[in-house]
Amino acid sequence: MFGSLLESEIRELIAARNFAALRDIFADWPHADLAELLNDLPDEERVLIFRFLPQKVATEVFEYLEIESQKHLLRAMGDEQVAKIINEMSRDDRTHLLEELPIGAVTQLLRLLSPGERAVAQTLLNYPEHSVGRLMTPDYIAVRDDWTVRQVLDYVREHGEDTETLDVIYVVDGAGFLIDDIRIREFLLRSLDATVRDVRDDIFVALKVTDTEKDAVDVFRKYHRAALPVSDGGGVLVGIVTIDDVLDFVEEETTSDIQKLGGSEALDEPYNRISTWRMLRKRAPWLVILFLSEMFTSNALSHFEDEIEKVVVLAFFVPLIISSGGNSGSQATTLVIRALALGEVRLRDWWRVMSGELGVGLLLGLILGGVGFLRVLSQDGLHDWFPGAIPGYGAHPFLIAETISLSLVGVVAWGTFIGASLPFLLRRLRLDPAAASAPFVATLVDVTGIFIYFTVAGVVMRGHGG
Repeated sequence: MFGSLLESEIRELIAARNFAALRDIFADWPHADLAELLNDLPDEERVLIFRFLPQKVATEVFEYLEIESQKHLLRAMGDEQVAKIINEMSRDDRTHLLEELPIGAVTQLLRLLSPGERAVAQTLLNYPEHSVGRLMTPDYIAVRDDWTVRQVLDYVREHGEDTETLDVIYVVDGAGFLIDDIRIREFLLRSLDATVRDVRDDIFVALKVTDTEKDAVDVFRKYHRAALPVSDGGGVLVGIVTIDDVLDFVEEETTSDIQKLGGSEALDEPYNRISTWRMLRKRAPWLVILFLSEMFTSNALSHFEDEIEKVVVLAFFVPLIISSGGNSGSQATTLVIRALALGEVRLRDWWRVMSGELGVGLLLGLILGGVGFLRVLSQDGLHDWFPGAIPGYGAHPFLIAETISLSLVGVVAWGTFIGASLPFLLRRLRLDPAAASAPFVATLVDVTGIFIYFTVAGVVMRGHGG
């Protein structure tokens, strides 16, 4: 996003220690853009720039930084500057930072918080990991039922600066129980003498502190909200969750699922920052498992050694057959995993999904089988015209074509069935469906596809006296 000329200029100013010029350059930059630049700079240069930023700007930029950049800055700064930043941070962003740090570092940072902020931080950290309680912030605007619109707007002007969002105003009773949530536009369009009771519609959706992050994603997706209230077990309003916090979780989950689908453990940190050793630890075990699994393919081939010796040409089509089954299985497993993640299908839908995928697999197999049938016969016909340039399929090209087409129907249908069923099986076992990676499905179908292929070949050849 930053031009090479601008980056070069910034590096020259850093080298020259011309902080006044850097301050002028950064004065009009959005905080997110400045954080992006800092993330890309070497650690030493990042610290130099961050130290001369105005305190309020530094806090805003700090919240946008990647976790690893935040950790490095915390280690590089003195206690006084650290205390200013973490006391002024958004409480939900601060919780996210603290849960990524070792216990010792968390304890040290908690000591630097003011008594009030320390109590809030400890309360949020006491909620279960991956719960809505960890995502929420207690910074919101709550009003009473008998207030007038004038009182509400005066209260917003007085206290709104420290809240997470002003899009929604929350209505509570004297005990703090949530009664309703009202968009700010409703107050702006009403008479100043109208009461909150006149504006209410008594239709609202709330999360509980013990709900999971995934539960929050589902509710946000269903109701298209920018913020949602969070209540305790008794219905008392204790915080709100905003869409930006949920989107961060969605990005992390999506990244993790994509990495697993590729046949690797989730990296759990940015790709450009992970060490070679950790990268090996994440990827090598899966590759070893897949390698050992693929060895069963050679065992399966050796089981049909006699059939291959009789009709050597059958071996030429092994990669074609098993790759088609693996590809169809990978398609099915990817689609089903995503549908499960989005809540489009659930465990109870397994039979509907399986029957549908089996039908699709059979149709795909018929399509590929037809293509394979024509391909074998057309190549054998071309062999008659150009015997020295194009190989043929011996004395029984029609039997070979029949074997290939029927095998493709069976292998593709089987691969589709396996690819669609594995995510359901893993979800039923309370495991992550994304663990049914495309390479794993393809490897499984490779082994079973060999048996299908040569079984079909044996039936066809014997049935025609081959």
